[in-house]
Amino acid sequence: MYGNLNEIDIRSILQLIELGQRTGQLFVEARSHNSNKLSVDEVIRQGSWSEFKQQSWYVFFLNGQIIYCQDSDSSLTRIADYLRHYRVQTRLDKVQLAYLETLNAPEYGYLWTLLERNIIQPKVAQTIIHRLVHETLFDLLSLHQGSFIFDLGSAFAPQLTTLEIAPLVTKIMKQVQEWKLLYPHIQSPDQFPVLADITELRSSLPAATVNKLQQWVDGKTSLRQLARYLNRDVLTVAKAIYPYVQQGCVHIVYSSTSTDAQIQKSQQELLQKARIVCIDDTATICETVESILKPLGYEAIAFTNPLEAISRIFQIKPNLILCDITMPELDGYEICGMLRHSTAFRLVPIIMLSSKNAFIDRVRARMVGACDYLTKPFTDTELLMLVEKYLNYSVVWRHNQNVRLVDPIPDRVKDNIT
Repeated sequence: MYGNLNEIDIRSILQLIELGQRTGQLFVEARSHNSNKLSVDEVIRQGSWSEFKQQSWYVFFLNGQIIYCQDSDSSLTRIADYLRHYRVQTRLDKVQLAYLETLNAPEYGYLWTLLERNIIQPKVAQTIIHRLVHETLFDLLSLHQGSFIFDLGSAFAPQLTTLEIAPLVTKIMKQVQEWKLLYPHIQSPDQFPVLADITELRSSLPAATVNKLQQWVDGKTSLRQLARYLNRDVLTVAKAIYPYVQQGCVHIVYSSTSTDAQIQKSQQELLQKARIVCIDDTATICETVESILKPLGYEAIAFTNPLEAISRIFQIKPNLILCDITMPELDGYEICGMLRHSTAFRLVPIIMLSSKNAFIDRVRARMVGACDYLTKPFTDTELLMLVEKYLNYSVVWRHNQNVRLVDPIPDRVKDNIT
């Protein structure tokens, strides 16, 4: 079963899976509304890489019930956010984290590791799974554009819990409708609430209210993160803040201003020395890639022989890889799979190149670990937008990992979580 969301919506897809008592996984990919409206210069200048953040989700089923949901950010940041509510301060070492990142569902593996070590109890793990499923379905049921494919398969194992689809969808659909009432003041769970002038607030609001707002509305924490920290759904958190937004006491923005400078600096450093490898058996494509990237300061290295590329790529250590799918001796899927099993290339962005534009090929590319898919022939703008997107996204991803998985839990979170 596969198709477009403008032909059948997520709710109907879930109902069909439930009625058929299907076991397998649903892959959903959202379409970007802004990618065709901005030039490369505008993307960089406006910091619009967040608009191009990979938007895709997996939902795993057993006999028509949901086992688990995973979004496109397969890192452990969501789990780390939820663990703050339970004051779990244990962090895995780098070797353990590196192993988890090789799994198809690292979050799920992380929870099982914590369970096996008696760091958390089964009830806590089940609650976190329920929250992850709820959060993911809230996003999916809000979608109107995109593609999907349901793949029948063996059960996702082991199972921590299962959730019935019908009551869950009914509850979340009601929340999606309520969320629309917050427009235009609050538009996205990924927006950041920021306090207005503190002096003015103290003159118009009770001291206790101002203090509470200061603890949480710091411009560094998104509405979605707040919901995770408090173990609440994002609608409840947004509705609690909404009156202050209406009064002008709290502003809602799309980026965390406290980290913009750090991210921008990291972006500039990376872009100045970015090394990009192109693997394509067509010499014309290799020459095209080099002619587009080299004048902009990138170090572009092309290979027409995939076997030679594999032997050299570990020495070159590129920041991004462009890889053709159809090649003699070794195809792009095989190359991507091999690289993803290497610690050195587990997090390096890989973009597949193909003359086909079939949805099933895009899904297969994602399954072997590719970040994106570029159809040949491509324009200068199309190539540059993807290159900038994933080099910038890589910087932000690493920044978030350092903040959320390495740093200790902030005191304000320990002291104020109820």
